[in-house]
Amino acid sequence: MRRNSEGFGPLAYFIFIAIMVFTMIVCICAGSVSVPIKDTVRVIWAAIAGKPIPKVTAASIILTVRVPRVLCVALSGASLSICGAAMQGLLKNPLADGSTLGVSSGAALGAVLAIALEISIPFLPFASTMIMAMLFAFLSLMLILSLAYRLDYSLSTGTIILIGVIFSMFVNSVMSLVIAFAGNHLKSITYWTMGSLSGSNYRNALVLLTALVICGTVIMIHARELNAFAIGEENARHIGVNVKRVKLIIMITVSILIGVCVSIGGTIAFVGLVTPHMVRMITGPNHKRILPASLFGGATFLMLCDLTARVLLNPVELPIGVVTSLVGAILFVNIFYQTRRNPQ
Repeated sequence: MRRNSEGFGPLAYFIFIAIMVFTMIVCICAGSVSVPIKDTVRVIWAAIAGKPIPKVTAASIILTVRVPRVLCVALSGASLSICGAAMQGLLKNPLADGSTLGVSSGAALGAVLAIALEISIPFLPFASTMIMAMLFAFLSLMLILSLAYRLDYSLSTGTIILIGVIFSMFVNSVMSLVIAFAGNHLKSITYWTMGSLSGSNYRNALVLLTALVICGTVIMIHARELNAFAIGEENARHIGVNVKRVKLIIMITVSILIGVCVSIGGTIAFVGLVTPHMVRMITGPNHKRILPASLFGGATFLMLCDLTARVLLNPVELPIGVVTSLVGAILFVNIFYQTRRNPQ
């Protein structure tokens, strides 16, 4: 069933933003130590305005632990969601997301190798995991595209998805082998592969924000082309879209953004699959609406998942990837069921 999205305008975006901001404040307040919303807002406002920090019991926890973590969670959710929306539009498949290409698996392998082998890059020792994740994400994309090109000169979506799935299975096997010989790093690698943003800081948030601004802008610039893909690649070519060029740009941009997210938060599944699908039910099929709405929706979704991971079994904290996988698996089945019932 097609949704009428003519009424989706500035007011709808305002509601999306308001929900996201409210969720952010609640996530900062809640935790092992609960802080009243009033005190939280006072502390954050004082820090932003450069005024003396109010004498609130948990002020240091708010500013040094929770704010950077919630910012990183929101930015990661927004990034993964817009990547998923772009890939679903590009591949014309509601079950696709950035990880379909195998980019997430490649990035995870790079990060795991950096942790297990204690790889340190001169002059940038603090960024070795991130650089390795981005490097492997990009190399994975190049390998997948090369194989797809040799098998299918037109780079059809079916070929890309198939090779991406096969590549992901291969990389997961290699990653399991690395983990088996990780030794003292086994616990940290295992926890990281489940997805966690518990150790996030403002530097991580700045990196995520920079990557999202640059890559997100590139993706949204191609909203019209993504709309054209909805009518088929051949029809898109007939109306002047350079199909191969757009595919390369979108996939490279997605690989960079996913590489950054994976290097900081580990493997967080299903965000890029679930959120764009839910957003599309509200906004309709127009990517000029889907992409920006996915940013806010993805940020809100992942913040709620992170909050659940922190408070569900308090004081024990669940990896955020466990929560997103549980929620995402259920919704994935529902999406697949609806897709099979209504192929159009």
